[in-house]
Amino acid sequence: MRCVWLAAETDTEGWRREARALLRAGVAPHAVSWGVAGPVGDPRGSGPLDACEPTPGLFDGAPPRDDDDGAPGCAGVPAPRVPAAFPALADSALLHRDPGRFALLYRLLWRLQQEPGLRGDPLDADWLAAQALAQAVHRDQHKMRAFVRFHERPTPLGPQYVAWFEPGHHTLASQAGFFQRRFARMRWAIFTPDASIAWDGHCLHHGGPARRDEIPTEDATQALWLTYYASIFNPARLKLATMAQHMPRKYWHNLPEARLIAPLAAAAAQRAEAMVERPGTLPHRRRTVAMVPADPSHRDPPAAGADPHAALAAVRAQAQACTACAHGRQATQAVAGEGPPGAALMLVGEQPGDQEDLQGRAFVGPAGQLLDRALAEAGIAREAVYLTNAVKHFGFTLRGTRRLHKTPGQQEVLACSRWLDEEIALVQPTRLLALGATAARALLGAAVSVSASRGAPPLRRPQDGLEVHVTWHPAALLRMPPDERERAWPRWVADLRAAASQIGVAR
Repeated sequence: MRCVWLAAETDTEGWRREARALLRAGVAPHAVSWGVAGPVGDPRGSGPLDACEPTPGLFDGAPPRDDDDGAPGCAGVPAPRVPAAFPALADSALLHRDPGRFALLYRLLWRLQQEPGLRGDPLDADWLAAQALAQAVHRDQHKMRAFVRFHERPTPLGPQYVAWFEPGHHTLASQAGFFQRRFARMRWAIFTPDASIAWDGHCLHHGGPARRDEIPTEDATQALWLTYYASIFNPARLKLATMAQHMPRKYWHNLPEARLIAPLAAAAAQRAEAMVERPGTLPHRRRTVAMVPADPSHRDPPAAGADPHAALAAVRAQAQACTACAHGRQATQAVAGEGPPGAALMLVGEQPGDQEDLQGRAFVGPAGQLLDRALAEAGIAREAVYLTNAVKHFGFTLRGTRRLHKTPGQQEVLACSRWLDEEIALVQPTRLLALGATAARALLGAAVSVSASRGAPPLRRPQDGLEVHVTWHPAALLRMPPDERERAWPRWVADLRAAASQIGVAR
């Protein structure tokens, strides 16, 4: 009997290494016993090991290499061949708590080498058993993502958010990446009876088991969470059996909201009847306020004697306090336009980028640097034009610690239309140049094709009849392959030069 000791219950890499070595040595599954090392000095952690006698030399020291034909019984034996789905299946099934999982998967691996027909037999008992283990692990991983509840704990370094969870299988480490991406800017830790993980904002740390009584289960925000949970409870849609299926009762003792389920369910029938008896309500009609004059050919000039610099500064200050859309509530600051009042040409982009959001200036990131190069080649001084964006706040999706650009939708464009209209009214440009489809839609009130509009006769802004030229946004050129960007560059510079022609902007 060959004994194989794995370093831990989650030592999937060790199982792969030892299984490959066993295959190359020609060791049949019935001649192998698998176990997990226990505490230091006690190698017998789990598994049927009483009848085992270690085989010296086979797994001592460095594991056999795949190309080591000197290992016993492996001369001329090819590397194991398995279906493409087997590695992922094994990685999941090995996280199950079933002590026989290591033997099952090695037996399946052995049979795949000996029985070619096994690949196409979906009803094989070993296949079905491995798939059942993997499915149970997948369910446990999903439940962990759904039912972990963090509580704030003060520390010398600031608040840390800690959670206690009791997974059904060894799934904690496999879900660390999910929580790291989801809560990248928080300091958090998750403790279980088997192990723990902690994120300090920079590194992920793995630790040992914990006890439930060591972890706080309440904090100052819990009352708010319970109030929110009770307020969204819909008694007319209560289905206790379905809820218990998707939120098993074994998780309830770690869920703060579980204490509300019984009283809310008890009052559900009475509340549902009251909802039926209550008279209907009229829908709220949102009143639309016109933001521009009704006459498209008329545009009010600034008031006589008004300082346009002061007026633009006031617009910037008001935009800083705007939270009319999700971008405004998420961004670091509003990024208003910059340039001289009275500039004959106004360039309008989509929204600030990451660097613009941090620095508070328009077009200073990679796209802005590319635009500076193009303006210089077109003979246009940056300080002679007015640069702004249709949306004043940076919208992004967080991926780890990176903020990835998120294209603004119609809601964000409409929320910022006031600031763009006021900038146009105060700067009084002769022409507008829309950089990209979002800017063109904001200026023209309708979607237009950039590829069809660039190089064509200018369009007219319906509010005031201003000429609107359309071209690519500099970020679009940055995304192009190098050869395509090289072909597009002279056409883009020509678009800039055409928009500046005959209005005293181009040198």
